[in-house]
Amino acid sequence: MSDDPWWPEAEETAGHGDAAVQGIGLTPGGEAFEELSAQIRQLSLDRRRLHRLLDAVVAISADMDTRSVLRHLVQAGTELVAARYGALGVLGEGGQIVDLITVGVVDAERLLAECGLPQSHGLLGRLIEEPKALRVDAIAADPRAVGFPDGHPVMTTLLGVPLTVRDTVYGNLYLADKEDGTPFADADEALLTALASAASVSIENSRLYGRLKRAAEQFQRRLLPVLPDLSPLRVEARYEPASELPHLGGDWYDALELPDGAVLVVVGDVTGHDVEAAPMMGQIRNMLRALAFDRCGPPSMIVDRLDRALTALSDPPAATLVLARVEREPDAGYALRWTNAGHPPPLLITAEGTAHCLAPDTHGIPVGVEPGLPRPDHWQPLPPESTLLLFTDGLIERRDRDIDAGLRDLADHAAALASAPLDALCDALLGRQDGYDDDVALLALRVPRLPD
Repeated sequence: MSDDPWWPEAEETAGHGDAAVQGIGLTPGGEAFEELSAQIRQLSLDRRRLHRLLDAVVAISADMDTRSVLRHLVQAGTELVAARYGALGVLGEGGQIVDLITVGVVDAERLLAECGLPQSHGLLGRLIEEPKALRVDAIAADPRAVGFPDGHPVMTTLLGVPLTVRDTVYGNLYLADKEDGTPFADADEALLTALASAASVSIENSRLYGRLKRAAEQFQRRLLPVLPDLSPLRVEARYEPASELPHLGGDWYDALELPDGAVLVVVGDVTGHDVEAAPMMGQIRNMLRALAFDRCGPPSMIVDRLDRALTALSDPPAATLVLARVEREPDAGYALRWTNAGHPPPLLITAEGTAHCLAPDTHGIPVGVEPGLPRPDHWQPLPPESTLLLFTDGLIERRDRDIDAGLRDLADHAAALASAPLDALCDALLGRQDGYDDDVALLALRVPRLPD
């Protein structure tokens, strides 16, 4: 924080304090000289603390996950005041502590597991009952210091401030034992109070963000169908929203039985991540269903008719998709007939544990781009007990990895799960990483074994 040309660095100001005051005519050794020197040193220290406080507020505000924000808050508080221990108790509606986040406490998880959350009495209860700053210079001598469990670190001094969000006490921030062994001072209390006040905005933002993300995800899921029973074929589907933004995506899946006995499966992705993408996804899915039921033709014809229908819209969307018919071949099991409109290729996993992409040399372009271009159909036998995977690009794309590498990684994982139950296979493929940069739609279809 040394970019400010109007202020010297704290160390420089402190180091030249004597020279500065000599320059205005004060004699070294005099009371006025010593007092002014102390004020300059304190000003330098306060300015350095202010910079650290601003840095801490910026770091806290950068996160949108509520618990991460709270952990940043405890960490920032202990560092700002140079305390050995820090804790944040989150309060429930009845005023009881419902969550505790700690810094500096060894075996904190074990203590919580053995002793449970702190009770709302003693010193902690005082801050809950009277939500204002609390300082204790000698915890052992304070009659309210009760309830410490066995194995709890011995603490000498305490500083606590309430954490208020929209005029409601959300929790309390506690610090114990400064590293230099001195009691907490007025400046420490003011700094921690300022940090708690600034953090309340970040906490409220993260809570609103969480509610928005949950609402967007619920809306998205309600647009997706409940898959029917397609026995003897088995089908499972999953949808996973992107981790970072509470946007509405255009990823979808569908599966249904057609009047001629074939099973139609489709996975697609409407371009864009805004309020229009999700409703358009629902509209395209319904259009595909109507077109497929109207004429049980080859997949290329259905997608071509969809493409032409989209051009009738004033602002036609673009979308990628794979649409396929799973057909029963007389005395020969099942076969797949599909067309690809600019989408990641399907993955076929055999019962023996091999996996390969169904990626012929030719495929169509996304719908909504240029209707009338030819769309090829492809055919592939489906071996008994094999599994067909259709998915959107969010499953294989990452910012730090080539999409081909992601496809190979997916094939390797899927091959190792060839004999796993279908629901377990889907869960495992989605669980390969903690979050995704983009929405993910996944549909898995398993072919039965041939009858004896």
